[in-house]
Amino acid sequence: MTGIAEESLSLPGLDAAAEILVDRWGIPHIYAATQRDAFFLQGFNAARDRLWQIDLWRKRGLGLMAGDYGAAFVERDRAARLLLYRGDMAAEWACYGPDAEARTTAFVAGINAYVDLVAREPDRLPLEFRATGTTPARWAPEDVVRCRSHARVRNADSEVTRSAIVARFGVETDRLHRDLQPEWTLQVPDGIAPHVIPPEVMRTYLMGCEPHPLDTTDPAEKLAFTSEWGSNNWALSPARTTTGRPILASDPHRVHDQPSLRYVTHLSAPGLDVIGAGEPAIPGVSLGHNDRLAFSLTIHPSDQEDLYVYELNEADPDLYRYGEGWERMRVVTETIPVRGGEDATVELRFTRHGPVLHVDAANRRAYALRSVWWEPGTAAYMASLAYLTATTVAEYRTALEGWGAPSTNHVVATVDGHIAWQAAAKVPVRPNWDGLMPVSGDGRYEWAGTIQASTLPSLTDPASGWVGSANQMNLPPDFDHRHHKTGFEWTDGARFSRLSESLNADRRWSVEETLKLQTDVLSVPARRLCALLATATGSMAAEARAFLVGWDHRLEATSGPAALFEIWYTNHLIPAVPKALGPEGLNRLITVPDTALYVDLLESADDPGLGPDPKAARDALLLTTLAAAWEEAVKRMGADTAHWSWGRIHQGYFSHPLSRLAPPEIAAKLDVGPAPKGGSNLTINNNGYRGSDFRVMSGVSWRMVLDVGNWDGSWTINSPGQSGDPASPHYRDLFPLWAKDEYVPMLYSRAAVEGAAERRIHLLPG
Repeated sequence: MTGIAEESLSLPGLDAAAEILVDRWGIPHIYAATQRDAFFLQGFNAARDRLWQIDLWRKRGLGLMAGDYGAAFVERDRAARLLLYRGDMAAEWACYGPDAEARTTAFVAGINAYVDLVAREPDRLPLEFRATGTTPARWAPEDVVRCRSHARVRNADSEVTRSAIVARFGVETDRLHRDLQPEWTLQVPDGIAPHVIPPEVMRTYLMGCEPHPLDTTDPAEKLAFTSEWGSNNWALSPARTTTGRPILASDPHRVHDQPSLRYVTHLSAPGLDVIGAGEPAIPGVSLGHNDRLAFSLTIHPSDQEDLYVYELNEADPDLYRYGEGWERMRVVTETIPVRGGEDATVELRFTRHGPVLHVDAANRRAYALRSVWWEPGTAAYMASLAYLTATTVAEYRTALEGWGAPSTNHVVATVDGHIAWQAAAKVPVRPNWDGLMPVSGDGRYEWAGTIQASTLPSLTDPASGWVGSANQMNLPPDFDHRHHKTGFEWTDGARFSRLSESLNADRRWSVEETLKLQTDVLSVPARRLCALLATATGSMAAEARAFLVGWDHRLEATSGPAALFEIWYTNHLIPAVPKALGPEGLNRLITVPDTALYVDLLESADDPGLGPDPKAARDALLLTTLAAAWEEAVKRMGADTAHWSWGRIHQGYFSHPLSRLAPPEIAAKLDVGPAPKGGSNLTINNNGYRGSDFRVMSGVSWRMVLDVGNWDGSWTINSPGQSGDPASPHYRDLFPLWAKDEYVPMLYSRAAVEGAAERRIHLLPG
């Protein structure tokens, strides 16, 4: 085709001639003669577009940062090594399907082929390596799966918070921490008194999970954003669409990074033709479609980890009490390379339950983490390899039996017109406790195995004509949650409330209307709280109340009332609820507020913390915080409310990990933004922000809407761009479209791809 840039490369390790067609939006379409070559070229192409990102991913996960960046990273490297999978590799590979090891081996061989190409042709080395004086390393297949912590499991942080609340204020005060669902009464376990867990425990844990290791911010400060990870997905049956085919929509939410977390890839080979998004350091795709079936996922907030507390032997602190005697910790000594200095020798301690995060010598206690991460089959998203060629709902569900982590809701739709939902995760069976607080490691609290997808709830072709999830509590009433205690802590259901009220309407949906719903910014909490304001008694904040009257509760970027509401909600009202209803100091312990719980408490106005006249106290709380929010809005945006708008302060921005360290001329090439954005973390169009300056920090950066069976009629967006190379035209080209809630085609047929191709890479065996 005229106008296509052509390139030819000979690759050692490639078995037969192949092509990569890159379309005008930066999406690579890989055409190979064998499936092995397809995964080889996926790794090669991932390195071509995202070499620095995936190299950092590997070094961060394996605890090799200090070798590139110096002694300041030794503590992080030690923490990362504590969280590695150290179990049987044969069992590990078997969980992801019969071809998983071979596919991963081919994938990393492709990465290594590009690393070798860069060594031969240094001009291909991305800017970040040159700026930091580092070089990319070669991979082993095990590197992909041993790094567990790139997608968090839960709920160690909540256990730590709850232990402190119960220790300081009693069990009853936990009602202001989290709303437990399904209905549950907190059980304080015997054997270890509730106490304030030393901060070093979560510091080590978060350092080991740190997604931004070059960012100088304390990882604990990012806990609120990592806790907001979620997603939306839904599928409509043919009876609910104008196309007569299913429609599937998917938009996973994570912390916003540059390069972006997701990468869209198309793999085509005999017996394999799949396109969609995954993480660039993982083979295959986890959200997308093949020729017969579309698939997507969201987080299903299962409890997959527990914090254990041990009594240590006074004479020998490497002995911990277990049963009637003492058991010795396993001590592993490892060497961490350090750039510009001597190698560091570190000791890693493990109990029978997992890695020791902290030893409190003064109180003779040790704290260890037990997680499904130490079980085979829990490398993030790797089990998606098993469903890439599934053609029916039944085949997809069979593949999900190997899914371990993260815990997920899968929504699928087939060309035959079927739609389904299935929860999938490896979840501990806790026979005698609920997983909500730290427990003694002396043997009285042991997992009785784990359950997986076949035990978890599912739904196929419901009468409503749709299935979907948005991280809400979705355990059906007949699920035995008292026996299978999968988790009691869920994400605010506001997004799902808006989704369900839209999809339950008696109407058919087009692809265009689905795209619009995916970018919807109506705030259900705003609607509920403005209704309370309308009936509140009191004379305070009259100007602010008047400003919100008549507002449609949409967090449009152009809306002034949206700006006032979000300033009020995030910086004043929500922090004030536990402070007003609970004892002094409670609010400082709750780092991740249960926003749904607090809105419920304000609506019901029946909490004992509101005193003898709860409605009056509630109204006073609403109006005093609104008055304070008005003052903040004036300071941020000026006295003229005509110039107020949500997008003026709420802006999308993708920050590169090196930009804080780089000189301004290089930082300008690395960061992307800003641009005004609507929405919040509680609207379907999820754009979560930090309260200090309202910069968008998390939420949706990749979206997909599929007209199932009419695959060339599918749409996607991946902000800020497909490439992670600042020199690439696809580094930031999709950001303006994302900022305006627009999409690009996600083409599938060879003819459509050829028509949109801008670059052809011919690949020949070396």
